[in-house]
Amino acid sequence: MKVQVRGKNGFEVTSAIESYAVDKLEKVERYFKEELDAFVVCKIYKDHHKVEVTIPTKYYTMRAEVGNDDMYAAIDLTIDKLESQIRKHKSKITRSLQKKDGVSELFTETLDLEALERELVASPVRKKSIVLEEMSIEEALTALEMLGHDFYIFKNENSKQTNVAYLRNDGKYGVIETE
Repeated sequence: MKVQVRGKNGFEVTSAIESYAVDKLEKVERYFKEELDAFVVCKIYKDHHKVEVTIPTKYYTMRAEVGNDDMYAAIDLTIDKLESQIRKHKSKITRSLQKKDGVSELFTETLDLEALERELVASPVRKKSIVLEEMSIEEALTALEMLGHDFYIFKNENSKQTNVAYLRNDGKYGVIETE
């Protein structure tokens, strides 16, 4: 896995922090057959540290973010959260995307997952432009969970319209369809 570690909000990444993050990401690397890129962003705030890890793949972007008083603990918790997401969604992703080339080859099959499980401001602060992926609602909900966001914008493969999948306050999911 190619790992890029950078600091934000005035945090300077030391070689010890970078080495620690790279070592911890080896836990995640074993889930994949191909070499992936991982982006680690370490931020410092007045009262805590925050670590964000993003691993983009061809079809899904895996992302986890955790804040803690200690940078090393934040790295540990973020990697654990990411690994939990991957274990939870591995079979769902593989099953739902088997029709797309290469997805079934994304994850390695050598791991015993059962054994592993045991062990807003008024004006926008940031603008982002995206390319809408054509997918089913189930695939969009999986992407939403993998990113850990509150919503996910996608192109419905049946209606060919832009839809928004979102997490409701009651913990269930909703989908907004456009006309």
